[in-house]
Amino acid sequence: HTGEKKTGPNDPKESTSEDTPLKVGDTLYLCTTHDRIVALNAATGKKLWEYDPHIKVGHDNQHLTCRGLGYHSATVPAPVMASAMPAAASSSATAPVAAQCAQRLVLATIDARLIEVDAKTGKPCAGFGRDGEVNLLTNMGKVKPGYYMETSPPTVTRKLIVVGASINDNNSVHNPSGVIRAFDVMTGALAWHWDLGKPDPNAPLQPGETYTPNTPPAWPPLSVDESLGMVYVPLGNVSPDQLDIHRSAASEKYGSAIVALSLTDGHLVWYFQAVHHDHWDRDNPAQPTLVDLTIHGTTEPALVQPTKQGDVYVLNRRTGKPILPVTEIRTPTQGGVPGDRYSPVQPESSLSFMPRPLTGADMWGASPFDQLWCRIRFKKATYEGPYTPLSTHPAIAYPGQLGVFDWGGVAVDPVRQVMIATPVHMAYIFQLTPRPNPTANVVTKGKQEHFNENYGAPYAAILKPFLSPLGPPCQQPPWGAIAGVDLRDGKIAWQHRNGTTRDRGKIPIPFEMGVPGFGGPLITAGGVVFYSGTIDGAIRAYDETTGQQLWQANLPAGGQATPMTYSVDGKQYVVVMAGGHGSAGTRLGDSVVAYSLPARH
Repeated sequence: HTGEKKTGPNDPKESTSEDTPLKVGDTLYLCTTHDRIVALNAATGKKLWEYDPHIKVGHDNQHLTCRGLGYHSATVPAPVMASAMPAAASSSATAPVAAQCAQRLVLATIDARLIEVDAKTGKPCAGFGRDGEVNLLTNMGKVKPGYYMETSPPTVTRKLIVVGASINDNNSVHNPSGVIRAFDVMTGALAWHWDLGKPDPNAPLQPGETYTPNTPPAWPPLSVDESLGMVYVPLGNVSPDQLDIHRSAASEKYGSAIVALSLTDGHLVWYFQAVHHDHWDRDNPAQPTLVDLTIHGTTEPALVQPTKQGDVYVLNRRTGKPILPVTEIRTPTQGGVPGDRYSPVQPESSLSFMPRPLTGADMWGASPFDQLWCRIRFKKATYEGPYTPLSTHPAIAYPGQLGVFDWGGVAVDPVRQVMIATPVHMAYIFQLTPRPNPTANVVTKGKQEHFNENYGAPYAAILKPFLSPLGPPCQQPPWGAIAGVDLRDGKIAWQHRNGTTRDRGKIPIPFEMGVPGFGGPLITAGGVVFYSGTIDGAIRAYDETTGQQLWQANLPAGGQATPMTYSVDGKQYVVVMAGGHGSAGTRLGDSVVAYSLPARH
C-alpha cells in the first residue's frame, strides 16, 4: 500500500493511477499519482525508500497522473523491460561518474520538473540541473499553473533524456508550446529542441525568445531506436480540439502525426499524419511500439502505432513508409461551423479496429424505455460516420473522445510477430455552443473546473458519452474486447468480448458484455497475455494464440495500468498498480499487487 490518496483541497478532481513499475536488479520502482517515487524489494514488496517531490497542483490541472519512470545506468547495461510502458533504458556513459548516482531514476512531474534521484538511495543527483532538477517551464513564456504537465515517463537513451508534455485540452486557445526537448542525462543541460512553429525548428533560441505557443504536444511516451539514431514522437492535436479556425499551417501539417527526429540534433527525418484536420481529439495516444517484422522472407524495421480512431499503422521506422497498406478514404466536409475546414480525405489502415458505422438498429438499452430513448436521440443527432463534422447541433462521435485505443497502447510479441490489442468502442455526443465573449463560463457555470470552455475561441464544447438514462451506453455491446493480430499480414486472428458489468452502477450483475478498458496488455515469452484495465476491477490471463481466458483475480481497486513481469531467483512475478481511475469511474485505492505461480517441488 503506497498510502496514496487525494489529500488536499487543491488536488484536481480526477486521479488516475496509471503507473507501470520499473524493475532494476532486485528493486521495484514505482511512481504514485502525486509523483512520489517508491522503491520496494522486488521479492517481498517491503518498502526500501521513498522520494517526494512535493508537487504543486490546482484545479487547473486536469488530473493527477504518473505513468512511469525512466532509468539510466553509467556502469552496467540496463535490463530489457518486459512491459510495454516503461521508458527506454540506457547504459555506457563515456564520462567518469561518481559513485553517487551511478544508477539514476528519472521522473517528469505533473508540475513540469525533470528530476533525477539515485536509484540506490532516493537522494537527488546534485550534478543534474539545479540540485537534481531541471525546470521544464524555462523559455516557455508565460504559462498559467496547471496548463503544462508531464504525465508520461521520460525517454532515456545512453546520453539524453527526451520529453514531450501534456497540456489542458479544450480550456483555451492560449496554450504552451508542444516543443520536443532533449537534455543531457548527466548534467540536465539542453542538448537540442524541435519547435515546429519556428522557420528553423532546431535553431537555438535568442536571448528573450520563447518556444512557439499552441503547437501540437506529445503527451504519451516516446520511443527510441538508438541503432538508427531516431526518436519517434506521437503528436497530438492543438487545443481546442474541435476547431481549426485558430491553427497555424505548421500545426495543421504535423497535428496528430507521428514524427521521427534525429537523436543527434533533433532534426526531422520523416513524418506520417494519422488524421488530417483533426476535430475529434484523435491524438496519437500511445507510444509507438518498435519491432522487426519478417514479411515474405525480408526483415523490416517496423513501428506499430495504435490510434484513437482504431487504425493501427505499421510503418517502416527507417523511412516512415507504410508496411501494411494505407489508403485515403473520402470523408464529409460540409456541416461544420462557419470558418472551420474539414479534410475531404482521411488515411485508413488495412489493419483497423474502427467500429462499423452505427444505425438505429444498434441502439440498445436495459429496458424498452431507455432503448427507445436512445433511438430517438440517435435519430435527432447528426451522424455521418467516424469523421462527422461538428456544429452547434448534437453530433455523434464514434469512435468517441477516449478512442478505440488510448495511452495503454498495444503489446507486441517480437518472436511470434503477434500484436495483442484491447479496443474500446464507445460513442460520444459532441456539440459546439457559441461563446458570448472570450472569458465567460458557458458550459461550466458554477463548477470549480472549467474544461471545455475553449476560452478565446468562438465556441465552447459539450462532450459526453452517449449513454442511456439508466447508465449503459446507447449502442449495443460489446464495448470492449481483446484481440490477437498476426503482424506479418495484418489479419485479426481472434477477438473476444472482455470484461463484465459486475462493478457498474445500476447494473452490477456480471454479464459478459465486453466493457471499456484503460491501460495496456502484457505478453510473456511463454505466450501468456495479462490485462487488468477492464472497468470491472479484475486482472486476467489469456492464451496468446487463441485468446482463451486462463485465469482471473479480483483487484482491491481499479487496475487501469499496464502490468509488468519480472523474476527473482527464478520465481516469476506479475505486478500491477491497483489505484483506480477517475475517468473510468473505478474504485480508488493505493495497492500494488504481485502475483506468482506456486513454487514447484
